[in-house]
Amino acid sequence: MPTRPKPEYFVNGTGIPEVDFDIGESYAGLMPIGEDQSRSLYFWFFPTTNPQGKDDIVIWLNGGPGCSSLEGLLQENGPFIWQYGTYQPTKNYWTWANLTNIIWVEQPVGTGFSQGQPTEKNEDDVAKSFLGFFKNFIDTFALHSKNIYITGESYAGFYVPYIASAMLDQEDKDYLNVKGTLIYDPVLGNIGLQTDVVTVPYVDKWAELFNLNDSFTAEIYDSHKSCGYQDYIDKYLVYPPPDGSFPDPVEASTTTGCDLGTRVANAVFLVNPCFDVFQITTTCPVLWDVLGFPGSFNYLPAGTEIYFNRTDVQKAINAPLQEWNECVSGVLVSGDTSPPPAWSVYPSVIERSERSILAHGNLDYSLIDMGVRLVIQNMTWGGKQGFQEAPGKHKFFVPYHPEASQETLAAAGEMGIVHTERGLTWVETYLCGHMVPQYQPSAAYRQLEFLLGRIDSLTEKGDFTTQAGDYGN
Repeated sequence: MPTRPKPEYFVNGTGIPEVDFDIGESYAGLMPIGEDQSRSLYFWFFPTTNPQGKDDIVIWLNGGPGCSSLEGLLQENGPFIWQYGTYQPTKNYWTWANLTNIIWVEQPVGTGFSQGQPTEKNEDDVAKSFLGFFKNFIDTFALHSKNIYITGESYAGFYVPYIASAMLDQEDKDYLNVKGTLIYDPVLGNIGLQTDVVTVPYVDKWAELFNLNDSFTAEIYDSHKSCGYQDYIDKYLVYPPPDGSFPDPVEASTTTGCDLGTRVANAVFLVNPCFDVFQITTTCPVLWDVLGFPGSFNYLPAGTEIYFNRTDVQKAINAPLQEWNECVSGVLVSGDTSPPPAWSVYPSVIERSERSILAHGNLDYSLIDMGVRLVIQNMTWGGKQGFQEAPGKHKFFVPYHPEASQETLAAAGEMGIVHTERGLTWVETYLCGHMVPQYQPSAAYRQLEFLLGRIDSLTEKGDFTTQAGDYGN
């Protein structure tokens, strides 16, 4: 519970437009970056009522770069959700606020409601700005000496490790006491490695969902071999991996047609114009998305508005009155590109943290699970390179539970595979697309329990740590 929070940040939990229930105690608004009053990040903070979570703070970051973390709040793990195709917001019984204090932050500058001139050139700059914001946030809400957990998805695979590393470097347990990280479907290495190299094996696995004709399938098989991707997978996706850094297969290939990720996407859109790279089981019709993207390809029905672009919503959540878009470009100005975190800061973050989790939805085509496994095998931490044993022996288990409501139905049972070595846990999550807390909220809830140390293993078959089926209701 915050101590004497400034009244300008208070949000009336019964006054959120279209929401016909109390969302609970929360605080939102613009927080300056350090002492620079001209640049600020927008945040929305929910204190938890769970006594187990009083000493923890979870930070949630969406990716892009330039995509708002309010998408995560509204459609993934916030206290209320408004999912694709649904009439109005509903209570989220799987909100992470049931487990811990949590803050959603729009960053870097230029994203969402955040204010000022974007000056960040690379991920080190992003981390420096975030720390300036976060220390002000800790002071404002008297949240010193808390355990910090940094989470996010997609391009937050860059944000999370760099911010965590910068916090750990400070050795400041009063403000920046990082205990762990959880990253969903991340960008961790070379994009081509996580897409083009593994496209054909992925299409093979889900052939009926891609529904490509025989002639095109033969073409991409030929390209997969001629580009060297098949040989690359055979040589490097092994356990343990060969010693030494792997070559970049995309840069090494000079053969035309090696952009297999794009080629396959273009072909499948001809067959299924409603194909969703974030969740490949999606079929027509396209459901409307109150945020415009990613659910409805930026289409909004006549008479509807993007939710956070509404003036009444902006006033209710202490946001500046301005145009809001879920994703924008230009938030990282041209400059020195930061090296991929898997080969720079992430190994040290794993070694200095209590728990580090990479979780991936197996129905995600935008970033493919096999590609992340290749990145892991090319990463050295804890004195060894990659996983020494192949993931697959241990099943990720989501507890069976009474369903709290029709709007929040969620999966249970064996829902993936889990593998841990030297402090890094890999979770392949079944029946799940790119946004794991959205498509598999119960699975993400369980993964957060593990990150926070509330359970010892993701293979456990007991109840959730909150009352079974009663997620803060």
